[in-house]
Amino acid sequence: MRTALVTGASRGIGRATAIALAARGERVAVHCANNRAAAEETLSLLEGEGHLIIQGDLADPKVAERVVREAEEGLGRLDVLVNNAGIAPGPTTDHPVDEVDFATWQERFTRMLDVDLVAPANLSYLVARSMIVRGEGGVIVNVGSRGAFRGEPTAPAYAAAKAGLHALGQSLALSLAPHGIAVASVAPGFVGTERQQEKLAGEAGDGLRAQSPFGRVGTADEVAAAILYLTSPEAQWASGAILDLNGASHLRT
Repeated sequence: MRTALVTGASRGIGRATAIALAARGERVAVHCANNRAAAEETLSLLEGEGHLIIQGDLADPKVAERVVREAEEGLGRLDVLVNNAGIAPGPTTDHPVDEVDFATWQERFTRMLDVDLVAPANLSYLVARSMIVRGEGGVIVNVGSRGAFRGEPTAPAYAAAKAGLHALGQSLALSLAPHGIAVASVAPGFVGTERQQEKLAGEAGDGLRAQSPFGRVGTADEVAAAILYLTSPEAQWASGAILDLNGASHLRT
């Protein structure tokens, strides 16, 4: 039975991914930063047995080490890492150059990079090293963003972090392939997760839905379905890929 660590799995894309992996028969370590109650709810939705919750702020390298260690000890091994945890743009994290002071810019920019890029880099290192020692391969999937390609004017650190995450994944795909470890990324557009429902119901809702010619936003289940494929043994040849999941709302050239 394969095992997986899904970061930021207390809700949204992380929860949907944990549910999908468990339904495939894998044992899952559900990571959360603060919302233990939501993580407990995720755990209650998982099929099968042997799942667990691990809590901690992954921006702290020592916490990242502990999270990986506890996941390995609790599950016996790690075959899959899904780097989903991150800070999204929003009123408390945005930092437009023409509006915030320098102290706010520094604080929000640094925090977003630490959580959205440095933390998954550290986790990827730790899990990959464990996989290399075990010698049986594995897979890492990063949850990036459409914003890496089109830009995020009110949260430039988010776009920078996600672009870095995509590049990190491609670099690791090259270096880890000789060890049988595949690394890929997904780049979702706007996804209608729980925390976005108020925005979708408000004045901005119609504009968000109009970004896609399908006239809607994406769902967490759709992103999870893509991650489910990329983490499957059959998807090893997709290593290095960045899969756009934005309903044709942004087309790369």
